[in-house]
Amino acid sequence: MVAMTVHEFSHGWVAYKLGDTTAKYSGRLTLNPMAHIDPVWTFLIPLFLFISTNGQFIFGAAKPVLINYWNLKNPKRDIIWVGAAGPAANFLLAALLSALLKLIPQAAILSFILANLIVINVVLGVFNLIPIPPLDGSRILTGLLPEELANRYSMIEPFGFILLIALLWTGVLNHIIWPLVTSILALLGVRA
Repeated sequence: MVAMTVHEFSHGWVAYKLGDTTAKYSGRLTLNPMAHIDPVWTFLIPLFLFISTNGQFIFGAAKPVLINYWNLKNPKRDIIWVGAAGPAANFLLAALLSALLKLIPQAAILSFILANLIVINVVLGVFNLIPIPPLDGSRILTGLLPEELANRYSMIEPFGFILLIALLWTGVLNHIIWPLVTSILALLGVRA
C-alpha cells in the first residue's frame, strides 16, 4: 500500500505541477492509501492469484491516477515526466529507506519490514518501466517516439494488458525484471 500510494500520488503531483488539475479535483493528490485503493485490483485479483498459484504468482495494482494529457503545458514532453514520476518516486523511497535501514540493528523486526518495503518499491519501479501499455514505460516511450511511431505504438494499448499478463504468467518478464531488481538492490546494499 505504501509503495502504490507514493507511486500514484507522484503521477498526480507531477501532472498537477505541469498543468493538469484532474488528480487534484478527483481527490488523488494525497498520501492517504484509501484514495488509491481499487477493490478488484488491490484486493481481489492478488487474493485470487495467491490462492490459485499457491503464492507463487501475485500481481495487484492501485487505482490509476487519471491524467488529461491535453491539459499539460507540453503534452508530448510532459507525458514523459508524468510517466517517469511513479517509478522515480519508488526508487527514491527505496533509497531513503535503505539509508534508514543501515541505522537499525539487523535483528529488529523493523529492519525486516524496511527491507521488504525496499524490495517492493524497487520491483514496482522496475516493473512499471516496462514499455507495455498501460505501464508507465509505455507513457515514457510514447513521449520519446516521433509522432507517427507514437500513434502506431498506441494501437497496442487495447492488447497491452493481455500481453503483460501472458509475459508475467509464462515467466518471461522474470528474466528482465529480476536482474534489474537485484542490481538496484545491490547498489542500495539490500538483499532480495
